[in-house]
Amino acid sequence: MSSVIKIHPMEDFKARSLEVLNNPGQQKNFRGAMDFLQAKRRAQFPDAAELEGLRDLGAAIRRYSLAHLPRLLEQLEAKLTANGVQVHWAQTPDEANAIALDIAQRVKAKRVIKGKSMVSEEVEFNHAMEAAGIEAMESDMGEYIVQLAGEKPSHIIMPAIHKTKQDIAKLFADELPGVAYTEDVDALIQIGRRVLRRKFADADIGLSGVNFAVAETGTLCLVENEGNGRMCTTVPRVHIAITGIEKVVEKLEHVPPLYSLLSRSATGQAVTTYFNLISGPRKAGEKDGPQEVHLILLDNGRTQAYADEELRATLQCIRCGACMNHCPVYARIGGHAYGTTYPGPIGAIISPHMLGLESTYPLAFASTLCGACGEVCPVRIPIPEILVRLRNEAQAHPDSDEASLIGSGAARSVAGTAVWSVWAQVYSKLGLYRLASWFMSRGRALSPTEQGAWTRSRTPLVPAAKRLRDLLKERKP
Repeated sequence: MSSVIKIHPMEDFKARSLEVLNNPGQQKNFRGAMDFLQAKRRAQFPDAAELEGLRDLGAAIRRYSLAHLPRLLEQLEAKLTANGVQVHWAQTPDEANAIALDIAQRVKAKRVIKGKSMVSEEVEFNHAMEAAGIEAMESDMGEYIVQLAGEKPSHIIMPAIHKTKQDIAKLFADELPGVAYTEDVDALIQIGRRVLRRKFADADIGLSGVNFAVAETGTLCLVENEGNGRMCTTVPRVHIAITGIEKVVEKLEHVPPLYSLLSRSATGQAVTTYFNLISGPRKAGEKDGPQEVHLILLDNGRTQAYADEELRATLQCIRCGACMNHCPVYARIGGHAYGTTYPGPIGAIISPHMLGLESTYPLAFASTLCGACGEVCPVRIPIPEILVRLRNEAQAHPDSDEASLIGSGAARSVAGTAVWSVWAQVYSKLGLYRLASWFMSRGRALSPTEQGAWTRSRTPLVPAAKRLRDLLKERKP
């Protein structure tokens, strides 16, 4: 159905961004969608004091959970095992896919039906299954649309937000046998439902993500709106859940505040349509549910972020997408321009740990540092500060104390190092600074009109005709 989609090299980031910027139609669609989502979020938080208090609570819960992460993960594993859930640990995407494939082959599975899961996108689960001859079908409507189109999600909450109803109408007419072209949204949804309903009954394995994993009870919490998540986790005889190691919380009482923040920040809903609590496989006498439940806990660079006190805040994320919805850069270029599983501000700070800073450092520079992402983050991740940290890491000397990440110094160049070295010398020595500023003011007519990236969207920099010290001298009586 779809071809293997690889992560784009970062040198193509500018080209992909320009492609969207030169597409007025797509620009209009993204701007309209972001304005709509921002308005829905604002409507859910009419009381500013309540919002700030809830953000404080959510941030405290996530910080507490991360501070005790090793203990909570061990507690989660023990409780889930006691509940009959089989827990697996994966350090890399390949290990995660190998675990899932081993389960599938053991139960002789031919089909997997999937609920929405960004971690499964992160590990390229669908392509790993298809390479082994196992069908993997998305059941979330947005995910199904992008899978049918052979694309990646462009938003972590609304995967097909870049598609118009005309795009989807043409896609269904071209790809689904016997389907006529229609732009009626309700009809398109019904077409998708008819196709997917048959898949639930035919699937041998259901795969889901996990929004929160509760250590004290061994409970996997799944937030959704369409009901496909509940179908995926109850109809097939085997359920595989996959999530990052950071999603654990200690107590069940920690979930409601995070759930409230997630649903209201993500889609502007007071609550989502479904909230699933999964604590084990089907028990004797129960009429539904899977015979086996597996949980794959994935690292994939998360321990690198965890090891650094400042970067650890990245793992507080509850995947609501609010930072994307309010980001002026994302609103103009969309998710696909980033070339990573997680786009937008959160993608810029988490992707370096998953893919290496050398492959992702341009994303840290694709920000105005306006602070909108930090202002709306429901769990108070200091995204602008982390972006600055990653910029410094990208420019750091690989052998210096500032270089702590894989790929540090990737943006460092001989020319850039020389320029900043001269700048440091000039600005650290008063006599040299005075001499340099005198020559710059007197030779301002020689200023180049082409000044690299600066003049691509700005007028050239020209030194003032008189220095500040000269102006002050003239004012003296």
